[in-house]
Amino acid sequence: MTAIQLARPEDAEAIATFANGSFTHTFGHIYDPADLSAFLADWNPPERVRAQIEDAGHDIALVRSEAGAILGYIKMGPVEFDLPPEQPTDDAVELHQIYVAEAAKGTGVAVALMEWGIAWARERASILYLTVFTENDRAQAFYRRYGFYDVGRNAFRVGNHVDEDRFFRLDL
Repeated sequence: MTAIQLARPEDAEAIATFANGSFTHTFGHIYDPADLSAFLADWNPPERVRAQIEDAGHDIALVRSEAGAILGYIKMGPVEFDLPPEQPTDDAVELHQIYVAEAAKGTGVAVALMEWGIAWARERASILYLTVFTENDRAQAFYRRYGFYDVGRNAFRVGNHVDEDRFFRLDL
């Protein structure tokens, strides 16, 4: 069984470092280094992660190795992006991020985090949203296995580069 623990304020630096490393490993090859650097500086700085940990509306759950290293995390909270006009925002929450270390992929970490996140969402809302990069087929397939479905386009800016993400929705 994969142990899940809630992040504490003192975890903020490690989560920010893990997030930036995961994003860079997965998507860094797409972007101009200046665009990637500008994005990462503002995306998940430790002070923002710490504020989210301390905010009652957010939760960040972690899976750690026996040695204490972060193997993955999921960040849940209120909807913070502009959804397509026909999508309801009342009684909805957002899966902001889920990242798993390369070495932990296929070990059940992502499944444990997703199941925890869906349970978290069910306690608070009737709709769970997330966004996913259009070219991230692996992530899209993972989300679809849980019943998420595509409800529209989202422009995702990394510096001066704009990607197309898709809004995915799960009715809880």
